[in-house]
Amino acid sequence: MNITMLGTGNAMVTECYNTCFVLQDGEKHLLVDGGGGNTLLRQLKQAGFAWQDMREIFVTHKHVDHLMGIVWMIRMICQHMKQGQYEGEAWIYGHDEVIGLLKEMAEQLYPKKLTDFIGKRLHLVVVNDGEERTLMGHKVTFFDIRSTKAKQYGFCMDMGNGEKLTCCGDEPYNECEEKYAENSKWLLHEAFCLYDQADVFHPYEKHHSTAKDASELAEQLGVKNLILYHTEDKNIARRKQLYTEEGRKYFHGSLYVPEDLEKIEL
Repeated sequence: MNITMLGTGNAMVTECYNTCFVLQDGEKHLLVDGGGGNTLLRQLKQAGFAWQDMREIFVTHKHVDHLMGIVWMIRMICQHMKQGQYEGEAWIYGHDEVIGLLKEMAEQLYPKKLTDFIGKRLHLVVVNDGEERTLMGHKVTFFDIRSTKAKQYGFCMDMGNGEKLTCCGDEPYNECEEKYAENSKWLLHEAFCLYDQADVFHPYEKHHSTAKDASELAEQLGVKNLILYHTEDKNIARRKQLYTEEGRKYFHGSLYVPEDLEKIEL
């Protein structure tokens, strides 16, 4: 199994794409979030993926930097179904607010000849807190991160052999996530900025973490591998070095600060 980071930035970046990624296990893929627009399609292509292979999609929440790329995926899927150029079905998962908004946007933006495929071959599936589904052939448990902003879900994937991958979304860890995040082989957690630059980027006022915070958390939770994402882009040229240096002061497992399009073997 591997992960490819299509984007690694927060909502307002211009030097990289918004945070979204693809998990891959053999020929199976799970796209998580879509970034803020149709640049998602370019990122998929540049990463070596065919967008048509993204048959399972999960959307964490309804902020535009996570949702709008999925609106484009809906158009691409339905349009190619109409043209007879898309075989089979696709599934998009999210909590009730995400799925409701995607349905509404599709109905408002796209003609009926396209939206007729929604519910027939393109399935928009509501998942609930604690619900288990099988995605990519793996058991996945969705959980409410108890966001103070927009309702948001993370997920925990059973990797087999008693190992798990946990995605905490793009807000700081909440104690309600402990049973999912604790002892994860892989933890995906946001790091809005460096702790040393908190006075510049004000992460706490925006309900975000620093690289130091996320690294301390991973150490406390007994995590083996930590991936930091959803960062600012003012340090983009030296981001990997700076965030790694800060994080390694507090986390003694393997720390990853990926660039856009970087692939990591899990």
